[in-house]
Amino acid sequence: MVVVATLVALTLLSTAALQAQPPWPICETSSGNYTKNSTYKANIEYLASFLPQYASSNPNYLFASGSSGISPDVIYAIALCRGDTNASSCATCVAAAIQAAGEVCPLVKTVTIYDDPCIVRFSEQGFPIRPPYDTGMTITWNYENLSAAVAPSFEAATARLVNATVEYAAADQTTRRFGTGEAPFDDEEFPKIYSLAQCTPDMTADQCRSCLWYIIGRFTKEFFAGKKGGRVLGVRCNYRFETYPFFYGRPLLQLQPPNGPSPAPASQATGEGITDNRSKVVAIAVPTIAAVLITFIACWYCLWRRRRLAAKALQLKSTTPDDIESIGSLLLDLSTLRVATGDFSEHKRLGEGGFGVVYKGDLPDGQEIAVKRLAQTSRQGIEELKTELLLVAKLNHNNLVRLIGVCLEENEKILAYEYMPNRSLDTILFDAEKAKELDWAQRFKIISGIARGLQYLHEDSQLKIVHRDLKASNVLLDSAYNPKISDFGLAKIFGRDQSHVVTNRIAGTYGYMSPEYAMRGQCSMKSDVFSFGVLVLEIVTGRRNYVSYNSEQDVDLINLIWEHWTRDKAINLIDASLNSNYPADIVLKCIHIGLLCVEQKPTDRSLMSAVNYMLNSNAAACLPPLSRPTIWFRETDDELNPKASISWGRTKTKSSRNEVSITEIESR
Repeated sequence: MVVVATLVALTLLSTAALQAQPPWPICETSSGNYTKNSTYKANIEYLASFLPQYASSNPNYLFASGSSGISPDVIYAIALCRGDTNASSCATCVAAAIQAAGEVCPLVKTVTIYDDPCIVRFSEQGFPIRPPYDTGMTITWNYENLSAAVAPSFEAATARLVNATVEYAAADQTTRRFGTGEAPFDDEEFPKIYSLAQCTPDMTADQCRSCLWYIIGRFTKEFFAGKKGGRVLGVRCNYRFETYPFFYGRPLLQLQPPNGPSPAPASQATGEGITDNRSKVVAIAVPTIAAVLITFIACWYCLWRRRRLAAKALQLKSTTPDDIESIGSLLLDLSTLRVATGDFSEHKRLGEGGFGVVYKGDLPDGQEIAVKRLAQTSRQGIEELKTELLLVAKLNHNNLVRLIGVCLEENEKILAYEYMPNRSLDTILFDAEKAKELDWAQRFKIISGIARGLQYLHEDSQLKIVHRDLKASNVLLDSAYNPKISDFGLAKIFGRDQSHVVTNRIAGTYGYMSPEYAMRGQCSMKSDVFSFGVLVLEIVTGRRNYVSYNSEQDVDLINLIWEHWTRDKAINLIDASLNSNYPADIVLKCIHIGLLCVEQKPTDRSLMSAVNYMLNSNAAACLPPLSRPTIWFRETDDELNPKASISWGRTKTKSSRNEVSITEIESR
C-alpha cells in the first residue's frame, strides 16, 4: 500500500512530502544548528546513550523523557513506544531513531523521528503538557479513495470507532494511555475497521482526551475525507485508523454494529447467541462495579500507607495529622526520580554538600528540579531532613526556594526543589569573570530579595523561623536573578514569645556566624541579621568574608570595610567588575546597612522589617550611627596554641553549581 505523508510545521503554514515508509524525520532548521565539537553535541550523545534503555526499562510504560546539560547548552529528549510492542522492540526502535536523527538531520538542534513503533524528539526546549499539541506533527494517509456510495457510512463508522478508542486510551488503567479498537463494517472488500489511540503516559486522562480531540478535530476533515486510512503522529499523542489490522494482538476494544449492544472491551465481548440482555447487563455491571470499588479501596489504602510510612521513616516526634497530610501530598516515586536524573548520573550532578549530592532532574511534565539525595551511609542529616521537609512544605514566599516533593522509598531520603538555572550566588559573585553578569541593579535586587525572604521567616510567616545558615551558597538565583533562600536543614522554630535559645551544638558556616552564637551558642533572629549583613558586604565588594589559618588576608572583610569606612574610603572596596556603573549614594547606603547588621551586640542590630524599610527609603542621612563591628579572631590551630578556647566549629563544604547544600560541622 502506498502512503503519502505531509509535515505540519510549527506554524502550520507549510507542508513537505516525506518518504512513503517510516522512519519519517522532521528537521526543524528554524531552531538553529550546533557545531560538531560543541557542548550541545556532547549533551545529545549523553542523552542518546541512555534513552533507549530508560524507554524500555518498564514494560508497562515504554516512555522516557529527560535532559542533559545546563542553559544555554541544555538538550531535552522524549521517547514513546507504541503500547502493543515489547521492551526489546522499543529499545531497538529508539536506538535506530536516534541514529537516523544524526544521519538525516545532521547538526540540527530540534529533530523529531517518527518510526514504527516509536517516536523520538530532541530539542533545546522542554516538552510541557499544554496545547497546542501540533508541534512537529506528521500526517499520513492511504492514497486509495472510497467510493461515493461507501464514504458516508465508512466515515460515520470510523468516527464512532475512533471516539470509543480515544476514550479507552484516556481511561487506560495500565498507565500506558493506549487503546486499540475494531468495529464491523458491511463491505465485502473490508468487513472491519481498526483504530489506535495513544498519549504519553505522564498525561492525565483529561489531558490525553484534550490532546487527541485536538488533533482529530483539526486534521481529520482536511486530510482524511474519503480515505481508507490515515494517521496523525504527534509528540504527545497520536491516532490511526485502517481497513486492515496494523497492531499486535487482539484489539482492546470491540464495537458491535450500531444497532447492537454498547461497546465493550475485547475481554468482555460476549459473541452472538446471547439474547438475555438483563443477564448480560448484570454480568458486566456487577464485576465492573466490584472492580471499581476494589481499585478505589486499594488506591486509598496505598496512599494512606505511603503517608504513614513517610512519617514513620522520618520518626517525626512532633508530627501532627496536618504534617502527615503535607508530607503525603509531596511524595514522589523513586522510579520517577531515577528517570528524571538519569539514574543519578554524574552527568546530572550539580554539587555536593555535607550530607549528600544534588542532581539536576526533569519531571515527566517538563518541570526542571534540583534533587538533593542524602547519602544512605550517613547518620548525619536525618534531623536536618525532618526540619527541612516540615518547614519548607509550610512556607510560601517568592524569595524562598519551593519544595517540589520528597521520596522515602528503599531507604532513600531525597528532596526535590525547583531548579534555579543561575545556580547559587557564590558561583557567580566570587568568580572574576562571572561577576560581570551582576550589574548593580541585579545586586540590589538580590539584597532586597534576601531581606524580604528573611523578614517573612522572622516576622510574617505563621512560624517564627531562624535559618542559622544564611550564606552566599544558600542563596539560589532563578533565570531573572531573583534570589531564593534555600537549605533549611539547620533552621530552628521559635515560639512567638521566644527571643533566643542557647544550644550546645553550634551549626553553621564560619565567617557568617554571629559572635554570640559562635562563642556562646546564643541563637536568635539577630544571628540571621548578622549573616545577612555579611552577605550584603560580600555582594557590594565581591569578596568573601574569609579568615582561615592559611589565609593571606590579614583582616577579615568586616573589619577591612570598617577601616575604610572610618577613613571615608569605603568606595574603594566596591567590586571592580561594576566598572563604576553604580549610584554611589545607594551603594554606600548598603554598606552602612551591612555594617549595622554586623554590630557586636545583638540588641544594636536592626530587625529585618527595619532593614527593608532602610533599603527602600531615600532618607540615607537618617540611618542610625555605627559603632565598631565584631572583631573576628583568626582561626587558631590547636597544635600551635593548645590553650585555645575558641569554641566554634569548622565547616566542611564543597563547591556547587546549583547548590542546595547542608553544612556539616566538625567539633573542635
